[in-house]
Amino acid sequence: MADQQQRLSKIRAAKAALEAEAEAAAQDKGRRRRYRLKKQIVEPVFGQIKAARGFRQLRGIDKVRAAWAMICTAHNLLKLARAAA
Repeated sequence: MADQQQRLSKIRAAKAALEAEAEAAAQDKGRRRRYRLKKQIVEPVFGQIKAARGFRQLRGIDKVRAAWAMICTAHNLLKLARAAA
């Protein structure tokens, strides 16, 4: 039980450090601009895959890697087909 508590406290400390680092990075003007650009370019793809294609929950790291590769390939092929039409 003590080991689990120590692991949880280390995880919480690491999470807090990462959140603080992300917040500090967001305050930097150049990084803020790039982050806004990321939201325009990358994040809509994840939203399209999750919402339009219905892929919300995958389990197991090996299965996730394989499924994600297929999902992204299908997504890109659909985009290419629409662009060619």
